[in-house]
Amino acid sequence: MSETGGVREVKSAARTVELLELLAARGDRPARLQELADELGVPRSSMYALLQTLISRGWVRTDVTGSLYGIGIHALLTGTSYLDSDPRVRVVRPYLDEASESLGETIHMGRLDGRGVAYLATRESHEYLRTISRVGRRLPAHVGALGKALLAERDDAELPEGPYEALTANSHTSRASLAADLSRVRGRGYSIDREEGVLGIVGFGFALRYDSPAQDAISCSVPVARLTPEHEERIVAVMREIRAKIEATATAHAAGGAAQWR
Repeated sequence: MSETGGVREVKSAARTVELLELLAARGDRPARLQELADELGVPRSSMYALLQTLISRGWVRTDVTGSLYGIGIHALLTGTSYLDSDPRVRVVRPYLDEASESLGETIHMGRLDGRGVAYLATRESHEYLRTISRVGRRLPAHVGALGKALLAERDDAELPEGPYEALTANSHTSRASLAADLSRVRGRGYSIDREEGVLGIVGFGFALRYDSPAQDAISCSVPVARLTPEHEERIVAVMREIRAKIEATATAHAAGGAAQWR
């Protein structure tokens, strides 16, 4: 049995979390009972009982036939509570507005989560509207401006061996390629994602160094068609200024006794 901080893991709790994470990762692809039982390696009867418990509490939903399962509305409510209560997100949000208004582009805040980055806040450009909000979604750290800005704050020895998942033809798929890019990120002080995560979009990422190593980052995403050398220069200048403001405000909040989460 695994341990966390010297305390034995509670098997039933771990199984519940694994089930919810599995359903969340499937997105709009509902799962059948046998699929879930096979994926998690538990008896069909045990999985059915767990699903029924979670359905009754709103964490899982099922279709009218009772044969398909998906993530429930209480996952959304809990996620929203996380965003509302997080002191870092509260500090950053006004500056995302400022950056968006100044640049007219889409601005993101993300947090490192294992080998991915979770999007915590977004201000969409009026020029380029996404059909699906990224808030609450997760992207592999090696393919985006946010993730590469945060990976560059760490030693390359922490990078997995690979090969890495390719989201576009421009994604890094090898450890050596990513490490070389991260070296350039450290040299210039920010990351650049040139259509590595989404075709047609370039991103510029800036780690927020109010934690060491940085856990959060901000980025600016721009359609390739609108990115000129002059606009790129302005984006970098504005985002550097926004980062400095965020770090100063976060430091002041911490000095004032605000809770520091890990």
